[in-house]
Amino acid sequence: MSSPITEVKSQAAVALELACGHLLSLQHADGWWKGELQTNVTMDAEDMLLRQFLGIRRADQTQRSAAHIRSQQRADGTWANFHDGPGDLSTTAEAYWALKLAGDDPQQPHMRAAAEFIRDEGGVEQARVFTHLWMALFGLWPWERVPALPAEIVLLPSWVPLNVYDFACWARQTIVALAVVTAYRPVRPLGFDLHELHGPEPYQRREPRTRSARWLARLDGVVKAYERRPISPLRRLALARAERWIVRRQEADGSWGGIQPPWVYSLIALSLRGYTLDHPVMRNGIAGIDGFMIDDGQRERRLEACQSPVWDTALSLIALTDAGLPADHDAIMRGARWLLKEEVRVRGDWAVARPRLEPGGWAFEFANDNYPDVDDTAEVVLALARTELPEQELVRGAIDRAARWVEGMQSRGGGWGAFDAENTRSLVRQLPFLDFGEVIDEPSADVTAHAIEMLAALGLADSDTTKAAVRWLLAEQEPGGSWFGRWGVNHVYGTGAAIPALIAAGVEPSHPAVRRAVRWLTDHQNDDGGWGEDPRSYDDPAWIGLGPSTASQTAWALLALHAAGERSSALEGALRWLIANQRPDGTWDEPQYTGTGFPCDYYINYHLYRLTFPIMALGRCLEDQRG
Repeated sequence: MSSPITEVKSQAAVALELACGHLLSLQHADGWWKGELQTNVTMDAEDMLLRQFLGIRRADQTQRSAAHIRSQQRADGTWANFHDGPGDLSTTAEAYWALKLAGDDPQQPHMRAAAEFIRDEGGVEQARVFTHLWMALFGLWPWERVPALPAEIVLLPSWVPLNVYDFACWARQTIVALAVVTAYRPVRPLGFDLHELHGPEPYQRREPRTRSARWLARLDGVVKAYERRPISPLRRLALARAERWIVRRQEADGSWGGIQPPWVYSLIALSLRGYTLDHPVMRNGIAGIDGFMIDDGQRERRLEACQSPVWDTALSLIALTDAGLPADHDAIMRGARWLLKEEVRVRGDWAVARPRLEPGGWAFEFANDNYPDVDDTAEVVLALARTELPEQELVRGAIDRAARWVEGMQSRGGGWGAFDAENTRSLVRQLPFLDFGEVIDEPSADVTAHAIEMLAALGLADSDTTKAAVRWLLAEQEPGGSWFGRWGVNHVYGTGAAIPALIAAGVEPSHPAVRRAVRWLTDHQNDDGGWGEDPRSYDDPAWIGLGPSTASQTAWALLALHAAGERSSALEGALRWLIANQRPDGTWDEPQYTGTGFPCDYYINYHLYRLTFPIMALGRCLEDQRG
């Protein structure tokens, strides 16, 4: 390292030791790590509404959920989808509605401020379809204004456009459940309305902007006409098949996919199909949601939309070994053994596109055997490959199965999506029903980079699979030198994943793509030495690479620069930022949301990102010193 870097070595070593101590203190006795997965208050509002719909809402829980929702309201009366983001109409409407259900008087200042914002934005008429659907469940919005989603969609074979397997797994599970709900069109009045949230102009359907969207809008009209008088035998067949499809995909923890949207809609759908609250499927589903609650029992209660123990454990093991912990350290061994037990050995929806592929790999959550993903599998393999468990035969078998599964999940162009192969039929994005969130799982730079890094670590850098992936990843580089981040915010994340992967696969640091990426990173370094990128970069290119410095994003940039062989003032500045901003307990403050659920719509604050990634970065930058 250059002499300016040498000056901060001792301070960085102290910071690394402190951070490792904090991370080790967070390990569960069973071997796993799990940080909170923080999203926005729609989770809490919709949980309250779900319980109202099912008839299980409790006053004490409602008050704690309402207290949390109030705590997240900003001074202007709005609720945002991420820290310091703009007020969001649908999120604010759902939060307001939940608070009104909890008993808040619409004349209270915080309610009046929220209602004024909603009206100024055009009122609930301009809210997203999913908000309208929740309103329709309680008679606050006419079902006729909810776009059609016929139950018969579940009868379409996988080769027909708009079949359920054209949707990404998270959207697929949601769509099947909602197809049941919209077939019944239930209305359960609340005893109040939301007239104060209506805008000045009458509701008008949004005009489709593309030819395919216009075609689908016309199709929506045809399907709505059919919905008024469906063919009874066909409808019965579709609803019965959808019911079986839903029940078969419930996970061991009671969830569907381990995520909130399909979970709540599946419970509603099954209740409409006659499942009572004491039915095992319903009982397990409700108990599972309770298990995703963070509830202090006194003041506040909030729902995690998902939980990330496999992901967090793999990243923690990689971070700790990067920091120099020996491969046979007790924490490493316990974490690795827990990961081994989480291997997915059953066939899930991914097998529709890859019917001959042997199961293998890991999911994100405690229980999600139907949907392992390439991203988690790659990171778990990287973690396991660094361990020295005595049961090496078991480790080798799991790694080999995972490698074959990842190779088999590669899409034709050379990249990888997260959960499915060839999930690229973009027509479903144009459906009038789907105006929120990404609904396909096309290959992304960050997932592909992690798969490349895994294959290279296994000695497969020269395989045809890896070479095709490297070509794909190089072709995906943005003109400015960065890579788009699908699952993390945003170009800093994509670039922080791509460069270490390319270097691991044998791309030289002098390669033009690497040098362009380094220039992009150094051009976007903040004056304080760190890096940050606001989620608005998904909507507005002016935000790309811009935002207040965060520990996780600074670490991603550091990982890329270190892999590219940089030992420059940019590297020194980043190290100094991490040292200067570390808390006394060894972690970093990070209220910003640096994880991505759906670009442009839904963001995540992974509470362990602020710790695991800085440990990786500090550990790798100090590797030469330890050596």
